[in-house]
Amino acid sequence: MLAWVVCDLLITDGPPPVFAAIAAMLVVQPSLNQSPAKGVERSAGVVAGVLLATGLGMAFGGATGVVLIAVSAALAMSWALRLTSGSANQIAISALLVLAIGASTPDYAFVRVVETIIGALIGIVIHPVLVPPVALEPARRALEDPGEETARALERLADALVTRKTRPGRLLLLVDARRLHPLRDEALEALEAAEDSLHLNPRARRYRDDVGAVRDALEVITKVGTQTRGMTRAYVDHYDDGVRGEPVVVGIAEELVRAAHDMRRLLRLTTPDPVGEDLDETAPALTAPLDVSAPQGMRWILIGSLMEDLRRIRHELGAQSA
Repeated sequence: MLAWVVCDLLITDGPPPVFAAIAAMLVVQPSLNQSPAKGVERSAGVVAGVLLATGLGMAFGGATGVVLIAVSAALAMSWALRLTSGSANQIAISALLVLAIGASTPDYAFVRVVETIIGALIGIVIHPVLVPPVALEPARRALEDPGEETARALERLADALVTRKTRPGRLLLLVDARRLHPLRDEALEALEAAEDSLHLNPRARRYRDDVGAVRDALEVITKVGTQTRGMTRAYVDHYDDGVRGEPVVVGIAEELVRAAHDMRRLLRLTTPDPVGEDLDETAPALTAPLDVSAPQGMRWILIGSLMEDLRRIRHELGAQSA
């Protein structure tokens, strides 16, 4: 509204200041850090579209076919200059607006360029007054999915170690464990958006520690998820019906359940309302090192692999609790 009023007062001749309003709206982004860059990018797209349409209008007049030429030229220009999709769309849209209005003179193009720059500057100046929110809660919610799924994967593996599993059942464990990676990527994307929302934000100091805690928790979840996938892979590759009879395997399964407990505890400490059961505030559940007796036959390959990954999981969760 302010861009429209200012340009209407400064530029008295010509059509309404549509481009000023468009530029002001396009500049305002979810974070203050993005606004200046988007302002330059989108304004450049508007200016390029205006100049392109003006040149084509002066060369070919107001024929209908000029619209097709303008859109094709805008896309070709965007591809040749390797512009972003936002800039590419803006060039084509601006060219269409100019041709639709029907003005194709140098004076018209110059006024529209000035109008666009004014609108973009107003958007950049006004945006800090709006104080965009810090995207902390979406990052916390996104953290819950990989955290809870990692805890469930640990519990599923613990159950598989002490019960008999068919081959389809074992392969399903591996499929479920592999889901941890895309869930982690989604959480990382939300975390990066939260960190980006802190830049140039006057409320950044208040939330910086909370966002840092989410990143620390995601790093732990990522590392534990990696070890969980490794343990599941080793279990599937070296499965032995008799392995569940090994005394140490029962202890490993118990430790995996305790690790799942500590994973949910980590979520509770990081997020206000984590997914899953309502846990009591308890100390970390992982215990002292296991006593390992020599397994029979080649089972030491699987048990040794499980023990090493379990050690790493305990290290990550123990360091976070400390």
